Amino acid sequence: MCWPFGRPLRAVNPSGEKALQAFYEVSFSREMGCTEAEWLGWLPAALGAHHWQRAGAALHVVVRNADGSHGQLSIQWQTLAPRQIALMRLPRLLVHFQFDGLNDAQRYAFMRRFDLYMQRGGG
Repeated sequence: MCWPFGRPLRAVNPSGEKALQAFYEVSFSREMGCTEAEWLGWLPAALGAHHWQRAGAALHVVVRNADGSHGQLSIQWQTLAPRQIALMRLPRLLVHFQFDGLNDAQRYAFMRRFDLYMQRGGG
């Protein structure tokens, strides 16, 4: 799919559905604009039926796939100093994801749901 002027529209994957991100590495970090309390409140819904256990500022998730196989995900986070733009202050968390035993498609399936639950804002 392309923009009217011909440039590829990157927010759509080859099947035509909108994608938040097309690929997820085995290990990556991202900055999230939320407090730790907000993050912890959103986690249960974002993780769905996957079994998870929290230990401080870390989480261990057993990711069960549609084919019956499973893999592991470790998530660690730390609070960063708020980002200040003029008089506005935005909370920040640095979140690190580490997958083990999941292929590209399995990581994508898990993170697609996770990202949709963590997405905030309008549009």
